[in-house]
Amino acid sequence: MVDNKYAVAYREVLEILKYIPKDDYIKISKAKIELFETNANREYTFNYDPNKTLEEQNVSEITKGIIILLFRDYWANEIQRKKIIAKQNYDRMKLEEEKKEKYNVDIFQNRDNDKQKQNIEDTKEVALVEYKESIFEKMVRIIKNIFKR
Repeated sequence: MVDNKYAVAYREVLEILKYIPKDDYIKISKAKIELFETNANREYTFNYDPNKTLEEQNVSEITKGIIILLFRDYWANEIQRKKIIAKQNYDRMKLEEEKKEKYNVDIFQNRDNDKQKQNIEDTKEVALVEYKESIFEKMVRIIKNIFKR
C-alpha cells in the first residue's frame, strides 16, 4: 500500500505527463508509467494548466521531485544530468552537515572534553588556595631545625 501523499503525487504526475510531447513520453520506461498508474489515487482530481509553470501550479513537493527525476533520467542531456546530480549531491551534503550540527554525534568526545575542563578548573582552584602554617606547626619546625644543626 502506498502512502496517500505519494498516491496523490503519482496522480499529479500522470496528469502533467498528458501535456508533454509524445517523443518525451515514449522515453519514460513502461515500468515507471505502470507504477504511477497502479499506485495513483483515482479519487483525487488535479487540473493541470499548460499555460502556467510548474511552480505556479498547486502541486506537491513530491510531484516536483518526481518530475525532476524524470527529467534527469529520461530527458536531460549529459551536461544537464551532471549539473543536476552535482546539485543533488551538494544538497545532500549540506543536509548531512546540518544534521551533524543539530544532533552532535560526538557525545562521548564532549563528555571527555567536559571532564578535562572540570579537571583543569579543579586544578586552578587548588592552586589558588594558600597554605597557612599553624602556630604549633611553626614551633615544631623551629625546634626540629635547632636539633638538625
